[in-house]
Order: sequence, then C-alpha cells, then structure tokens
Amino acid sequence: MRRWARDLALGVRLVARGGRGAWTRLTLTAVGVGLGVALLLLAASVPAVLTHRDDRTNARDFNEASGRPTDTSVLYRPLDTEYHGEGVYALAVQALGAHPAVPPGVSRLPGPGEMVVSPRFRAALDAPDGALLRERYPYRVVGTIGDEGLSGPREYSVYLGSDTLTGSWRGNAQRLDRWGSPTPDRGMDPVLLLVTVLGIAALLVPVAVFVATAVRFGSEARDRQQAALRLVGADRATTRRTASAEALLGALAGLVVGAGFFLAGRRLVELLSFDDISVFAGDLTPDPVLAVLVAVGLPVAAVLITLVALRRVAAEPLGVVRRSTTRRRRLWWRLVPPVVGLGLLVPLAGRVTRSGGSLDTAQVAAGLVLVLAGTAVLLPWLVERVVGRMGGGGVARLLAVRRLQADSGGAARTVSGITVAVAGAIALQTLFAGVAHGYEKPTHQDPRAAQAIVTDNRESGPAQRAALAAGLRRSTGVHAVYAFGHGAVFVGDDGGSLVVGDCATLRAYAGVAGCADGDVFTVGTDRSPAFRPGSATTLLVGAQDRELRWRIPATARTAVRSAHSVEGDDRAVLLTPKAAAASPLPPAMPTTAYVRADLTDPLAYDRLETAAARVDPLIDVMRVSGGSVDAKFATVRTGLLIGSIAVLLVIGASLLVTVLEQLRARRRPLAVLAAFGTRRGTVGRSVLWQTAIPVLLGLALAVLVGVVLGGVLLRMTAEPLWFDWSGILGVTGAGAGVVLLVTALTLPAVWRMMRPGAMRTE
Repeated sequence: MRRWARDLALGVRLVARGGRGAWTRLTLTAVGVGLGVALLLLAASVPAVLTHRDDRTNARDFNEASGRPTDTSVLYRPLDTEYHGEGVYALAVQALGAHPAVPPGVSRLPGPGEMVVSPRFRAALDAPDGALLRERYPYRVVGTIGDEGLSGPREYSVYLGSDTLTGSWRGNAQRLDRWGSPTPDRGMDPVLLLVTVLGIAALLVPVAVFVATAVRFGSEARDRQQAALRLVGADRATTRRTASAEALLGALAGLVVGAGFFLAGRRLVELLSFDDISVFAGDLTPDPVLAVLVAVGLPVAAVLITLVALRRVAAEPLGVVRRSTTRRRRLWWRLVPPVVGLGLLVPLAGRVTRSGGSLDTAQVAAGLVLVLAGTAVLLPWLVERVVGRMGGGGVARLLAVRRLQADSGGAARTVSGITVAVAGAIALQTLFAGVAHGYEKPTHQDPRAAQAIVTDNRESGPAQRAALAAGLRRSTGVHAVYAFGHGAVFVGDDGGSLVVGDCATLRAYAGVAGCADGDVFTVGTDRSPAFRPGSATTLLVGAQDRELRWRIPATARTAVRSAHSVEGDDRAVLLTPKAAAASPLPPAMPTTAYVRADLTDPLAYDRLETAAARVDPLIDVMRVSGGSVDAKFATVRTGLLIGSIAVLLVIGASLLVTVLEQLRARRRPLAVLAAFGTRRGTVGRSVLWQTAIPVLLGLALAVLVGVVLGGVLLRMTAEPLWFDWSGILGVTGAGAGVVLLVTALTLPAVWRMMRPGAMRTE
C-alpha cells in the first residue's frame, strides 16, 4: 500500500507539473468521464422519479365511495382533454357535505363558477395566445395547485367547481369520500419487465464503454512518460502505477465535473417536457447505493483499465516498444462474452409471457450486458482484420488506411460506444415491434367515419340538440356534425345502445340504407347479433335512469353494422324522430355528436373544444382513435425514448471530446503533412475516411448483434420473429449521422493543427 501511495503521488505531481499538455489531457478526460457520470447519475435517479410521480398521481386518484354520502363526500367527473396537442388533466367537482375532501395541493374545493389551476395552466390563461383556453374555461381562478397535486411541473391541470353533477348509475359523475387510490400497483408483467431491463442495459452499457475509453485519453503521452521514468531507474511496476495516477486523477475530476453537469441539468429539467411527461427538480435524486457505486467503482475501474491496457505496452528506457509490429488480435476469447450471454438467454425461450411465467432479471441482465459488451470487444478485431487487407486508393484514403493500420485499436475505441448504442437500440426496436400488439387494444372506432365524439350528458330536446350541432359546425375545420339522443336498451340481460336521430345521422352511426322518417332499425355485429324485431325491451334514459317498457316494432328492419361506422362493436336500436315520438321515450335525452373535421391544423381541436364549451363547459370532446395503448407500456416506451435521445446526445458529445483528444495527439504529424505541401482538403478527406471506415464496420456489427439479440428476446416471449427493417435502418442512420456530424465539427480543429507552430516539440 505504501508503494501504491508513493507512486500514485508521484503520478499526480507529474500531471500537476506537466505543463499545458498534461492539463489539456486531464481536462479532456474529466469532460469525457463527466458526461458519462452525469448520465449514470440520471439513471440512478430514475427510481426516485418514478416513485415520486406515482405517489403524487396515486394521492389525487379517485377512491370511489359506496353507501350513503357523508360530510366529506364529493361528486367528480373527469374531463380530460387537450390544449395545443398536450394533455389536460381536468376534473369537475361538486361538494355534497359541509367539509368536502380536497385533493392534494388544493386548499379548498372550488365552488360553482370557480376553478383551481396548475401554474402552467395559469400561465397559459394569461398568455397572449390563450384566448381559446380562456373561452373554454370561463371560470374565476381562486387558487393554484401545489406541487404535491401535480404529476410534473409542466402539467396542465384544473379542478372546475360545479353544481350540476349527478351521481346515478348513468349520471354524469361519481362519488368519493376521500382522495387517493386504494389499490396498490400490480407492477409490470414479465414481458414489459423484459423490455425495461433491455432498455436499461441498452442505455447504460454504451455509457460504461465510453467511460472506459475516456480514462485512456493521452495514452501515447503517458507511454513516453513511462520511458522517461524507466530511464531514471524506475521498474515496470512503478511506471504502471505512476501512469495509472493520471487515469485516477481524471476519473476523480470526472466525478466532480459529472456532478456539476448533473446539478446544472437538474435546474433546467423543469423547463422541459416530452410526451406530456415532466419532472420536478427535487425528483432527480440519485439512489444512494447507486451513487456510491458510481463514486467508488469509477476510480477503481479507471486504474484497472489503465493497468490492463499497459500490459500490451513495453516502455523501455530508450522508447516505447508499442510502436513496433504487434501480434494480431485473437478472436476466440472475444467470442466468449457474447456466446456466454446468448447461453444465458437462449434457454429462456418461450418462458416469458404476459399471462404467466416469471423473469429472472439477474440472468437476463447478465446476458444482455455480456452480449452488448461483447460487441465492443469484437470491434477492434474486426477493424484490424478489415483495414489490414485494405490498400491503394487516393492520397486521402491511403493516409487514413495507414493510420488505421498503425493504430486500429484507437479507432475502434472511438466508435465502440456508438456501436454498442446502435446494437442495443436495434434489439430494443425489434422487441418493441414484436410485443407491441399485445399492449394495443382496438377501440372498434373508425377514424375515417368521424374524427371526434362530443358527449353532453344533460337531458336535451331536439332544439338544444340542433343548437349544439350548429355551434360545433361554426368551428373552423368542421365539415359535418351528426347529433343524436342516446340511452340504453336491454332485452333480458343483453344490453345495447339506444339512438334517436335523423336518417343522415343513423347512416353515419351504423351505415343503414334505405332510411325514411318513421323507421326503426336493429343493428348488430358478427359477434353481437341484432335484437329480434318484436322483442320486449327495457329502456334506460337520462341521468336518473328512468326505466321504460317498450316492444321493438315487428316492422323494424335488421341490419349488420357497417365496417366503417364510427363505433363498430355494439348492438343498437335506432329510431328516427317520428318513430321516437310514437314510443314512450321522452323528448329530452343525453346527446352525442359525431364530428367530421380536418384536425391536421394544430388549433383545430382546440377550436372544437372551445365551441363545445360555449354550450356547456362540462361537455366531453374525445378524439376518435382506432386503438388504445396500455398506460404502463406507453410510459416505458416514452421513458426509453427519452433515455435513448439522452444517450445519443451524450455519446455524440463524448465522441467529439474523444476525436479532439486524438487529433491533439496527432497535431505534429498533421503539421508535417502541411509543411510537405499536402492540401487541406486532402487531410480533411483523410480524417473523414479514418472515421467512416470504423463507423461502417461498427454499424455492420451493430446490426448483426442487434438483430440476433432481438430475435432471441422475441423467442423468449414466444412471439414470431419479425423485424422492422425500416426502424432498424432509421436507428443505424441516426448513429451514422451522429458520427459524421461530430467528424465535421472537428475539421476546424484539423485546420488549426496543420499550422507550422504545431511542429514545435521539447
């Protein structure tokens, strides 16, 4: 230990007194490692972010009450909608007792005509372009929702006070006695857990690979320093320990820089939102165990990586033997990590399903890490073998190839992080594409028939129904509106929808043909046959669920619902106005309207919402969608997409630092080339060639590994093999684009290094 302490102290002094070159190497290492540390700290904060977000959303959830109302009872009605394409958490509330329960972050329940809003909602109301929002919610703001009542700082959230809610079975509201979800989270099913584990591995392994590359910055200068130490009498062990001091110092500085990056990003995170997800700065708290693991493991790993790298270098008093011809890299041991990783994953084929089975997360994580890390281990061998057989070409290509042949390992390390990131992204893309159908449920709605559904649960007669339709038609972009009264019909225990509307509306609803006023239709689907004409029925109409007895006329016509109707998975009884007048149905019924509109305009949906709110702010407006996505699956998909973008940005910035460090080490050869008359354009093209060759090889290897790994994971879920080649091409292109952009950004530095002053040495 005394020897280690003495030699490390010597290495630190050599860095401190090594002049501008040593400090430049230390700075580049600190920045490169710091970028990786910042992302690792962000990953260590994910458990806290998810926990805090779930706690806040569960605390404001609805605890539906049973029994008689109490002094704390509240009627509530969700009115979730959109504003400028982002979700709005809206809830109408009405107190039933003298001391109504209040949701988290709210000091008192708003009364009729009042509302309590989130800070971002208030800012949108006060903004110059907030006219549509102010018109949609003509309420008086009486309070602001605190942080404990919001899912994130940029959430649009509002509680609207009302006195028109009713809590019957078919009423427009439900009752609660206290806020907070009583049911615990069931967690993730095995397939979704597999996706999450793969996503974490695909995000963090590239970061670890780059950090391992960053601690080797300045290796050539350290090797020359070892030769000088050998010349004054130091043995090889001493020189290696001394050389590892610079890597240790760079890792420690990287921890400080990374913490600074993390804290700076923490201050800015509340200004960002992605797919309606935003995060409070206080939520970004790294898990203590993971943070300590990063703080302790990174310096230790830096020293170990340096010692392992120095085993291939023989620093002697008269020079560094590394510059002579070395043995060719061997393949067999580089195949061990991916083969062992696949050996851990392949036996799990067919054992991971949504409905059953369990996931051994440790075994799966180990297998994924070994396969992805094995990609980085295989890349140097692949680059060496390919460039060793290359030759000929122009001057630019020849310069690049000779440089790669002299140091193929350095070129492979440069692109190893992006290679692993692309391999993981392709595997993730393949797994997502294969299992997504299990988390997407059809709504049996046809967006081609209508683009929005408007629901007014007030009991309205034909005149009010026509007024609602006319108000919606005045909204810019609306082409047609079909408004009808709705209720429920039962034949025994079999239920269906009751619809009252004119013939044009009935055609839009179910695609019936040959309609005339006075007709009655019974429609169904292949799975739900239509009710038989002449059947005795029970009708439920209005908010109070009035029960009416009625027999379907024997003259009613039976039809199969059109495949292109708006809502295609329900049996129904359809009545024209004259037929409804001859039935026991009251003229006033709740109203639904189908809206055909061009919603490609970003403000078209906002205008439609505002037009409905002019009639009544509690009217529901809903987009027509052909399918819905499981909420947890959507959250995981969004989180991994955010993480992928963050990793790509960090890898790109880190790659820029790596390339600049390598160019700095080559500044004298570049200046000599310029002194001999080599054109700047030739040198620039050689730099592009030197980057393009290992990038192409790395991406080819990434596609192979990603496709194989994705296929193995799909077999684990018992899903058929299917590859989204367009998505794979997009991921590969994004990785190549990042590398080419970084290379282009380094060209100005190349021009500066070609100046004659760069040939100066000591």
